[in-house]
Amino acid sequence: MKNSINWFEIPVTNFERAKSFYSDVLKVEISEMPHPEFKYGMLPFDSESEGIGGAIVQGEWFEPSQKGSLVYLNGGNDLNEPLSRIEAAGGKVVMPKTDIGPNGFIAIFLDTEGNRVAFHSFN
Repeated sequence: MKNSINWFEIPVTNFERAKSFYSDVLKVEISEMPHPEFKYGMLPFDSESEGIGGAIVQGEWFEPSQKGSLVYLNGGNDLNEPLSRIEAAGGKVVMPKTDIGPNGFIAIFLDTEGNRVAFHSFN
């Protein structure tokens, strides 16, 4: 096993709002995937090299939360870049860019749906 995590899902209550938020903050396209019970939007990932992937999902079993597991999204080459787009996209930074020594930097934010999510980068 290369990674202990291979997929994550971020629960949302308003799919279009969340899709816009994550697209704007990450500067990526969220691909909608047909599902019979849920609205499902896949974040980009490298499926050929067993990359870790995830999605935003709206459905009966999915409830946004500030408690529980914390997902760390890739902050890219400079964490300041996606972090600077959080508030303009409707989110809130709750822990600014924080140095964690040789492991890089982290920051925590609330998305438009009320989820506590984080970024990690080495710069």
